[in-house]
Amino acid sequence: METEFEYQNVLKQIAKQFGEDIDIQGLLFIIGLQELGKGKIKLSKNEKLDVMHIAICTLLSPYGYYEYEGLDKDGWPHWKTMENLPPLKPAQQQEIIKQAIVEYFKTVEIQP
Repeated sequence: METEFEYQNVLKQIAKQFGEDIDIQGLLFIIGLQELGKGKIKLSKNEKLDVMHIAICTLLSPYGYYEYEGLDKDGWPHWKTMENLPPLKPAQQQEIIKQAIVEYFKTVEIQP
């Protein structure tokens, strides 16, 4: 329950900065953009999915699931899978992601 309370606090802080309610998908997109570090750019649908992948890899790296490899020639970050996630129910997946988001925001300030 503590994770949910902390997660709700993260949502409130992000809503102050972005002026709207943001769901978990929106948070992942914000984190992915932050980690991509390219500022405001136009993204294709596939690139938006890649941004979400950046967020997932960033969030799960501290748990040993991914390891950062570096940037490609276009400046996009890449990770290698270190360990496959165990089979989880959707609610369990969401709980892990929420916990990782809470930990992420303890160490990172999102740039507008």
